Amino acid sequence: MSLDEPMRIGSISADPGLLLAPMEDVSDLPFRTICKELGADIVYTEFVNAEGLVRQPPVEHRRRGSDKLLFRDAERPLGIQLYGASEFSMETAAHTAAQRRPDLIDINCGCWVSNVALRGAGAGLLRDPDQMRKVVERVIGAVGDLPVTVKTRLGWDPASIHIVEVARMLEEAGVRALALHCRTRSQGHKGVVDYSWIPRIKEVVSIPVIANGDITTSQDVARVFAATGCDGVMIGRAAVRHPWIFRDARSYLQTGQLAPPPTLAERANLCLKHLRLSVELRGDRGGVIGMRRHFAGYFRGMRGAAQLRGELTRLAEAESVRQRLQQLAESPQAEVPVIPDPPGAPEAAAPFTGESALADHRA
Repeated sequence: MSLDEPMRIGSISADPGLLLAPMEDVSDLPFRTICKELGADIVYTEFVNAEGLVRQPPVEHRRRGSDKLLFRDAERPLGIQLYGASEFSMETAAHTAAQRRPDLIDINCGCWVSNVALRGAGAGLLRDPDQMRKVVERVIGAVGDLPVTVKTRLGWDPASIHIVEVARMLEEAGVRALALHCRTRSQGHKGVVDYSWIPRIKEVVSIPVIANGDITTSQDVARVFAATGCDGVMIGRAAVRHPWIFRDARSYLQTGQLAPPPTLAERANLCLKHLRLSVELRGDRGGVIGMRRHFAGYFRGMRGAAQLRGELTRLAEAESVRQRLQQLAESPQAEVPVIPDPPGAPEAAAPFTGESALADHRA
């Protein structure tokens, strides 16, 4: 795809095609809202367990399951991601999710963790393409005109990579876009990402193909677009580490220049907004707990970041967190840019490594 043309999924138009990946316990309503405001074109819910929706879990668990389906119009376009092994459960869950009127339904065929994949869901469907097709067809049949997309991996392991055939099958079944984490299930989040499969898939399908995996900087975004011809990029862990990556990547694609890093005041004020959204969703205690995994990303790179993260994590009351963040926003150093740690630093995703694999494919 040319960057001069927007990516299209049904009636959805995404230009240039920067997507926030679905992430368990991360891509909730508050974080999606933040990333949307910073420039994400499409956002996704956390993983929604199809079996859980079908069984109607006990009351004490129902609120959490329902929260995963909650979204606001300001987040659109938004996709609800479902996972499950049974075509019957996935069909019913898709019908339920469609009643919430998202912009698309996404099927998780890529989750690599054992308690999902070894039960036949997520990346487990890569071991049974016939079952994957059944799941996809049932979901498509359950959601009417809503576009259905799939997120998956290259294969179960290096010996069983059949992603080109899988991509062709998915398009024939009616899938409207494919997001590909360019590792196998056995790799998890380790090892080299092999983007060379993207152009091979592009040769056999006409639906949008979205690259995912170790895209950690604005330059990575540009290189992946240029090297693979993908229609969009999906960013996950790097957005947790630096939510401004969507803003920065958009600017870099337009100008070729790196955006200035956010100041301490910008970081503190955005964290304050995130806290407010989290408290609105979960209440005072739940909102503070939900923020703890994000403190590191907001202040990564500043002097004393580890100590600040520990301090904020120990605070139990939302008002105490607000006061500390307000102090940071009004401190004498508030207007000083805070440069994030380079890719490859501890807790960061690995840097882009796809070019060598692409070179091998071209050769």
